[in-house]
Amino acid sequence: MNKKILEKFGQKIREERLKQNLSQEELAAKAGVHRTYIGMIERAEKNITLLNIEKISNALGVNISKLLAE
Repeated sequence: MNKKILEKFGQKIREERLKQNLSQEELAAKAGVHRTYIGMIERAEKNITLLNIEKISNALGVNISKLLAE
């Protein structure tokens, strides 16, 4: 599997989270996912579902398109 898209997406999540001074735990709580899940996404270890992309984008207060943009 080509992990490039997962790596890019994870990096966008990390950048946006850090911009907002959120820890992985804080973002996870806001998104309603487990705290380790955020780390796994940021490290491109998980192939995230569209439903969880929506949860995380809502928790960050950004459009899904911003997280998926190249």
